[in-house]
Amino acid sequence: MKNNIQRNNNGLHPRSERAFLKGPRNRFRELWFTFKVQYNFIRAFRKLHFVGPCVTVFGSARFDASNPYYKLAEEVGKALSELGFSVMTGGGPGIMEAANKGAYVNNGYSIGCNIILPQEQEANPYLHKWIDIPYFFVRKFLLLKYSYAFVVMPGGIGTLDELFEALTLIQTKMILHFPVVLFGKKYHKELYEHIQIMAEHESIDEEDMKLLFLTDSVDDMVEHLKEHAVKKFGLVKKPIKTHWWLGEARP
Repeated sequence: MKNNIQRNNNGLHPRSERAFLKGPRNRFRELWFTFKVQYNFIRAFRKLHFVGPCVTVFGSARFDASNPYYKLAEEVGKALSELGFSVMTGGGPGIMEAANKGAYVNNGYSIGCNIILPQEQEANPYLHKWIDIPYFFVRKFLLLKYSYAFVVMPGGIGTLDELFEALTLIQTKMILHFPVVLFGKKYHKELYEHIQIMAEHESIDEEDMKLLFLTDSVDDMVEHLKEHAVKKFGLVKKPIKTHWWLGEARP
């Protein structure tokens, strides 16, 4: 399962976004990069085509099993699986592992989109299916593509990036109005207040506050998702139809 990461003389993974974002490069190298991105998208689409409907859980990779938020994320993963959702995460440790574990040990379906990093982040052991992705923007797209709701647990800068990416896409109607659950009232108190300040200063609409559901309760989360995801989008389990000639296999 461990990724063998090879770095060049600059300490960069040769497929990294950092190398790409250094500025204009040789035209052939730029074209080759787009082919590699396309390959990773196609590989992911094939791997994840039958995993939904999903709920993606975002959160810190730094919380271990002794952290109360880890234990809460396990409960979240279990509850989502009992609702009939596949639980998707970034595939790594911490909150991601806990949410996957909650689904995995309770007969739910657990999915990971693991990022390949120089420090060799490994996919956690509670995954039925996962894919390793070398580009953050490809990974973030996949975490959004297959989900009908997003649960944002306590986390760091990456978690906030994922939260605001989802909110931006919903606000601008690039994706449907999927529910976004912000879990942890105490942890997210100042963040939620700052979003309220945005509304007060009219940098966002007052209506945009309704894009977020702030809670500490797994039961309240479940009821919110029943109303705003399961019922709203008519989510039901459908028979999976695979095509042998495409090399497709049932999950």
